[in-house]
Amino acid sequence: MWIAIAVVAVILLYFIMVYNGLISRQNQVKEAWSTIDTQLKRRYDLIPNLIETVRGAAKHERETLESVTRARDAAMAAGGATRADAENKLTETLKNLFAVSENYPTLRANENFLDLQRELTDTETKIQAARQFYNNVVMGLNTQIEQFPSNIIARMFNITQEKMFEMDESEKKAPKVKF
Repeated sequence: MWIAIAVVAVILLYFIMVYNGLISRQNQVKEAWSTIDTQLKRRYDLIPNLIETVRGAAKHERETLESVTRARDAAMAAGGATRADAENKLTETLKNLFAVSENYPTLRANENFLDLQRELTDTETKIQAARQFYNNVVMGLNTQIEQFPSNIIARMFNITQEKMFEMDESEKKAPKVKF
């Protein structure tokens, strides 16, 4: 009888450990996404200042400036599965903005523009690092959900896999500047 109680206790302890591990990984995924959100907020706050600085030096680049503004607004409004796609589009439009700015010597020499460009570049670097961390945490959670016997426990408590933050195909290409 003691052996049966010990076996049940071991199984119960294992069950609790696996469940707690899954919950811990889910919370890590949430925290990693929150880190991305923080950097995205910083990016959203910098973009209007950058656009105004560019607007003063490159008045006829209205289409590029408007596309950055539209992409920023779409990214801020996006949620769920569309959020990653909207953020990828914003990254692409920012690349185009910096490519356009290369053709304006007075803009490139403008101290405000250079400061904003450095800040935005730093923010983009932090966003990339946060995305990588997020993907690492998601991979850990998804792997644990797929492995036996934790997959049984995950199914019992409806713990599902998370989607990786993937790069859009358009982000893989260098921006094209046309005049």
